[in-house]
Amino acid sequence: QVRLVESGGGLVQAGGSLRLSCAPSGRISLTYNMGWYRQAPGKQRELVAEIKSGNTVNIIDAVKGRFSISRDNTFTRVFLQMSSLKPEDTAVYFCHLDASIPGVGRRDLWGQGTQVTVSS
Repeated sequence: QVRLVESGGGLVQAGGSLRLSCAPSGRISLTYNMGWYRQAPGKQRELVAEIKSGNTVNIIDAVKGRFSISRDNTFTRVFLQMSSLKPEDTAVYFCHLDASIPGVGRRDLWGQGTQVTVSS
């Protein structure tokens, strides 16, 4: 079973930076979309940034100009560079891959979540 493994979360002061990384634990044959979501306490999970097939990038307005999303050349690892962090960015961040797994088919894969806490 392929899982997504995240790293890079933590506690940072407002104005600081963090870089999140996400990689699959097994082989991916084709990735359609990849991205990062977040869920703050008491709120629904929301899309933060995504890269679609064809390299189209979507970033929500709340983080535009502060966050950037990138991927590796295999289109299986995804990264989120977060700068000028604000307390309202505090949330659990989840990576997501819409991908095909050999012998299994197309699946929505989610990471376990990594906590990002921004202190004021």
